[in-house]
Amino acid sequence: MANSYAEIQKKIAALQKEADAVLAREVAGVVERIRVAIAHYGLTPDQLFGRIATKPNKNRVAKVSVQKKQGRIAYGDGQGNTWGGWGKRPTWLREALAAGKNLEDFQVSAQATKPSTRKNMKKRRPSGVLYSDGAGHSWTGRGPQPRWLKEAIAGGKTLEEMRSQRS
Repeated sequence: MANSYAEIQKKIAALQKEADAVLAREVAGVVERIRVAIAHYGLTPDQLFGRIATKPNKNRVAKVSVQKKQGRIAYGDGQGNTWGGWGKRPTWLREALAAGKNLEDFQVSAQATKPSTRKNMKKRRPSGVLYSDGAGHSWTGRGPQPRWLKEAIAGGKTLEEMRSQRS
């Protein structure tokens, strides 16, 4: 008597389930043996897989990040919409170009795209707290503690003892 299509499909599903279970057990055993070998020989990922990650092009990364930090605005529509010229064109610009405008119509003057300099940057307010040791060393409380301060703290002084207010 011939098997029906449905019976054969059931057998296939049962065999597939059994094959998946056997594969999972075998993979678990292989993974465990690999872990033991890695621990025993002290293998590193570079030894196992070779050098995977390559270093990014530093010049390209630095150039892009500097321009983004400077807030470069290359194109604007005069209504507050701007685009720096990097990445995908924004919707407002694509729609305007589709309506027949030219990209040059939206170009912002060279003055607006000029990178910021120290002169036109907002000045940072100095810290009001100053730590000093009386021997000419001082620290504003920003950044890592200097060596003289670490040595003074190790010698038994506290930050409060070295604290003074700026005038």
